[in-house]
Amino acid sequence: MKKLSFLVGNWLGQARMQRGQGDGVELAQTENAQYKLDGLVLLIEGTGRTVSDDKAVLQALATISYDDEAKVYRMRAYNNGRYMETEVKLAESGKGLTWGFTLGQIKTNSTLAINDKGEWTEVGEIVIGAQPPRKFLELTVRRETP
Repeated sequence: MKKLSFLVGNWLGQARMQRGQGDGVELAQTENAQYKLDGLVLLIEGTGRTVSDDKAVLQALATISYDDEAKVYRMRAYNNGRYMETEVKLAESGKGLTWGFTLGQIKTNSTLAINDKGEWTEVGEIVIGAQPPRKFLELTVRRETP
């Protein structure tokens, strides 16, 4: 679990979320990542509030843990009244993660990375049936300095 320490902290920035075929929504984004249970679980809570009226439109909570037997990271994430469980892969750089899920004709893929500026960047893509992939989320947040 120590390999995920690059995420620990409070992060602030912006995000853009696409809902349906309409225009995207600009968000003020926060991410809070902290170890729980003596480092057994990493808890991540993200909140995106509309820039225009400060309304919370993206609220997500995830736990990541390591499965010693299978030797993989697993995530359980909650938002919009639903949850999903998936395997998380650590990037070769050691400063990023990828995950996704498939539900019927819907397939998602998300990539999180810490860039050269130390920013947490995340891109989520969705594919529905034979349609080409499209971004449903882009975010960039910076670690809050104490």
